[in-house]
This record gives sequence, C-alpha cells and structure tokens, in this order.
Amino acid sequence: MAHDFRARLRRRETLVGTLLSLPGAASAEILAGLGFDWLFVDGEHGAIETRELAGILQAVGHRIPCLARVAEAAGVPIARALDLGADGVIVPQVNSAQQAAQVVSWARYAPEGSRGVGLGRAQGYGVTLHDHLATANREVAVVVQAEHARAVEEIEAIVRVPGVDAVLLGPYDLSASLGRMGETSHPIVVQAIDRVIAACQAVEMPIGCFGMTAAAVQPFIARGCTLVVAGSDALHLATGATALLRELRGSLGHAAG
Repeated sequence: MAHDFRARLRRRETLVGTLLSLPGAASAEILAGLGFDWLFVDGEHGAIETRELAGILQAVGHRIPCLARVAEAAGVPIARALDLGADGVIVPQVNSAQQAAQVVSWARYAPEGSRGVGLGRAQGYGVTLHDHLATANREVAVVVQAEHARAVEEIEAIVRVPGVDAVLLGPYDLSASLGRMGETSHPIVVQAIDRVIAACQAVEMPIGCFGMTAAAVQPFIARGCTLVVAGSDALHLATGATALLRELRGSLGHAAG
C-alpha cells in the first residue's frame, strides 16, 4: 500500500469518500481521479462480487485508498477483499464486542489474528509476499457498522475492541431495527445515533457517516464524524444527467417561446 489511510483515519482526519455500487470499473476509475480521499466499494448491496471488486481495484491501482464493504461478517469475504488489495474492510451488522473482535482477527495475520496467507494481488501474486506480511497488520483498516438496535446496546463495549479503527453509522438499517423504517429523524432513532456518537467520542474512536448529498452529511461532520461517505456513482450519474437534461429542456422551451 502506497499511502497511510489507516493512520489518517485513526488521527481522525476528515476523509471524504463516495460509494461505488456499479460493477464496472470505469466509474471507479473516473471517481479515483477527482480528488476524493477514499472510495467505498459496496460488496454488500448490488452487483459487485469478487470478480467485479478485482477489476475495480485494478483500475484504481494505488491512486486512492479503497475500502470494500463485504457481504457479511465472515472470514472468507474479508480475506478475499483484502487479498484482492482492498485497503480495508467495512463490515455490516457488527452487533457485539465479541463479533467485532472476530472481525479484527479475520483481518489480521498471526499473531494478532487468524487471517490466512494467500498469494493474491495484495501479495504481488507471491512476488512481494514478505513485504506484504511485514506491513499488512499495520496498514489494513477495519471499520464496523453500527446499524442495529443490538449494536447500540453493545456500543460502549464495541468501541473498546482493539483493532477496530472506526464505527460507521447505518441510520436506515438502524431505523428499521427500531421499528421506524426510513424515519431517521424520529426521536428514538436520533437517540440511538446520539448514543453511538457519544460512545465513540468517549474513547476517541473515529466515526463514519453516509448521506446521499453534501447537505445530508454536513450535520454529522459538525458533530465530529470524520469518515465521510457522500453520494454514490449511480447517484452522481443520475443527478448529473438530470441537471443537464433540465437545463437543455429549459433552454429549448425558452427558444420555442
């Protein structure tokens, strides 16, 4: 890895990223050159599987850190993402300290963890294996998602698990688990988010947030969230095309009048 993303994350620098949901590598390649601090590659929702993740990481190269959200909190998807060269993993539905510790173990080589040794892209297909083994535990970032009522109940313990580098809020799934699907501004959901933020801040744990627009994430940034995910590749495409079409339709209508 040719950068210090994990160190910057742990220093709680504000790191602005965007989400990749489209399986092709072209959108990732475009977004990698626009000035974002990092890219969130979503392997939980949508069509990005192992093959697509590999193509995205190869297209991006070492120009920008990429964190892969795996499909579930399990050893195989975590190992695959890291062996393909992801700079870290984002793990959904981590609802206890025990589960968080297991996630960290899957992402770390012995003696710090139980990650198996492969010969993938991260290891230079075997050519740079020894260099990789010497640095991976120090450089790979582990982000867990707090997106369920059970995670909120356990959050004070989760944030104290060694090796967890950040907690990413998941307001929509959290609202669903609280019986308020999509009502992210409902008092019970807000109270749960407040508890997660307070627990993170008590131990200086970096906090992540996601929003579809800049306006959606700005209140979280104001509250101390530093791992920022704003918008997605599909949304950027749709909003850009909509704005272009609206402008053209407006000018054509004006000309016709």
